[in-house]
Amino acid sequence: MKQLAISAIALTLCSGAAFAQSSVTVYGVADAGLVLERGGAAGNVNTLGGGVGSGSRLGFKGKEDLGGGMSVRFILESGIGLDNGASGQGGLTFGRQAALGLSGSFGAVSLGRQYSPYYKVVRDVADPFEVGFAGTASNLMSTNTRVDNLAEYTSPTVAGFTADLAYGAGETAGNNAANRSLSGSASYVRGPLTVVLAHHVKDNALATAHARNTMIVARYCVDAWSASLARAVNRDVAGAESKDTLLGLSASSGAHKVLASVILHQDDSAVNHDARQYAIGYLHRLSVRTELYAAYAHINNRNGASFKVGNATDNGSGSTGVNLGMRHSF
Repeated sequence: MKQLAISAIALTLCSGAAFAQSSVTVYGVADAGLVLERGGAAGNVNTLGGGVGSGSRLGFKGKEDLGGGMSVRFILESGIGLDNGASGQGGLTFGRQAALGLSGSFGAVSLGRQYSPYYKVVRDVADPFEVGFAGTASNLMSTNTRVDNLAEYTSPTVAGFTADLAYGAGETAGNNAANRSLSGSASYVRGPLTVVLAHHVKDNALATAHARNTMIVARYCVDAWSASLARAVNRDVAGAESKDTLLGLSASSGAHKVLASVILHQDDSAVNHDARQYAIGYLHRLSVRTELYAAYAHINNRNGASFKVGNATDNGSGSTGVNLGMRHSF
């Protein structure tokens, strides 16, 4: 009986240890604000946006330690329109992210619906607005945000260098190239300087043509100041070529943060649909998780170009946009 009791205690302790090695986190973002759009063909539009600075979301992420420095990770993230409670990303249950992966000293491998390496460079390095608010770079630039059926490998950092490579299967019978995506980035970080080269290719449904984007970004951070410069060269599936140049700035002081950017879009096709965007934003932190925001952006369209000022979840309707709202992370 004594041995049985000791065995039961040992089993309980082992079970507790195994449980301690696993974790699941529930997290999310609640973002809502007034969106004023001006200059649209149908007239001015005033709305309540349910994901202005960041898409509102509810997510679950977990990790299990396997020992030897290896771990299994998963993420399931659902987009939510805070203005009306509707599911984002076309109603997909976990439309923002849904992936499972393995990480260790070799780096990390993940499978599922994920952000492309190209998008993460735009969001995390190039754009001070982080692809949100009225000043989002996506108003003029390709971001290649999410890819279904994506297999991604991220290398460990060696001497400041990191690689992020991804393959998105088109899953078209009889043609492996149809709807296929290839995306990758190579980054170098040394002190305050970050330099990244990113590339993304997307084949059309017949694999007869593809769109491609190549971008180089440099960012320099000093104390609470950050400056970024990005240059992208693009070609769409019809063969039309264009170039984008982004200059971004951000500065923080206590609870205050200011964002600014200028983006130039140069259309090299015969129609010459050039455009220029000016944007400024202000964030006021009420706590570690909650902030108020205001943002403004204006696009000068030329030669019949029709680019619009949107935000994190809205494509926009006019050439000028103003945002006033609040964002809370949990």
